[in-house]
Amino acid sequence: MDVLDLARTQFAVTGSLHFLFVVLTLGLAPLVAIMHTRWARSGQPLHEGMTRFWGQVYVINYALGIVTGLVMEFQFGLAWSGLTDYAGDVFGAPLAMETLLAFFLESTFLGLWIFGWGRLPRWAHVACIWVVTLTAYASAFFIMVANSFLQNPAGAVADGERLRLADFGALLANKALIFSFPHVIGAGLFTGGMVLVGASAYRLWRRAPETEFFGRSLRTGVLTAAVGIFVTMAFGYAQFGGVTEDKFGAHNPVAATALGFMIEIGQLLALVVLLVMLPLIRVLPRARWAHPILMLMTPLPFVLSILGWVAREVGRQPWMIWERLSVADAMTPGLTSGMVTGSLAAFTAVLGLLAVVDYVLIAKVIRRGPRGLDLGAAADEPRSPALTF
Repeated sequence: MDVLDLARTQFAVTGSLHFLFVVLTLGLAPLVAIMHTRWARSGQPLHEGMTRFWGQVYVINYALGIVTGLVMEFQFGLAWSGLTDYAGDVFGAPLAMETLLAFFLESTFLGLWIFGWGRLPRWAHVACIWVVTLTAYASAFFIMVANSFLQNPAGAVADGERLRLADFGALLANKALIFSFPHVIGAGLFTGGMVLVGASAYRLWRRAPETEFFGRSLRTGVLTAAVGIFVTMAFGYAQFGGVTEDKFGAHNPVAATALGFMIEIGQLLALVVLLVMLPLIRVLPRARWAHPILMLMTPLPFVLSILGWVAREVGRQPWMIWERLSVADAMTPGLTSGMVTGSLAAFTAVLGLLAVVDYVLIAKVIRRGPRGLDLGAAADEPRSPALTF
């Protein structure tokens, strides 16, 4: 591959690996917030256990995912300085907002939530996880604002050899954003719901003693997955109203293929979730024959998410900013194949390792069950040394 293809591959790999963390964060955050609210209102130990268990899964995913996000920020300076030079005044604004929300507000309130167990007033503690959820969604919103600008450079005007922001309202009302942001949120809810379903099915299939705990978690996951897949499909189809005719044409076969697979798999999953899982929601916790099937379905939302990004990004080629800046012109001058190959190997190794560690730690929590959790543990409560972080 030439330097340009290597640079594109590097961004595709790092972006895809990072989004695996993001989509689960977007799905789990509101679920944990709802569980914590239920516990604060009822005081029931079951709700406390669900909050701590799924909250620990969320924290593991967030902690490792935030590191992969740092690599994404480096990408623009390392390989795509042409984009920064030409459109940094526009493209950088939503990225700066995302950084402030994700690395300051979200991280601060998540820290308060993690270390506030038994220290903060009950409803102040609940408020922390809701702020975490809202800032996570705001972070995703500003990322989609930046990405939608690349798809359709609304609100920007040419000023010499650069673009400048002329209408911030137009940037937020971008036709490429209006339906894509709810689409991403739906994908997150579908992913988070299916993780609850798959993990709970595993524990029930292994005849875990916490049948009520995981039965309720499985039902919560099915409801969330049903809402998520409906929103994903509805807003996914709605996006076609703002797509140019040649985005998925013959010159972009990879995008067209990814889109085709995503639609076919998504439709199949929608049928299964809405027509099979949802009507059987009360009997699924006891249906051992269904548990292996539910476990096998768990990775599919992640696959769909990556296919969606491939279709969206490859379909824009050969433009970095649609009909304004080509990918070739956006690349940093002076890059060599050796430089990009080295960074590609390094980034892939680091992010791939983080992804493996993430899923290994989450798997350990799920196999162990809601006993010996670190999150919210009292000083005299036994913990799992292997999961302490």
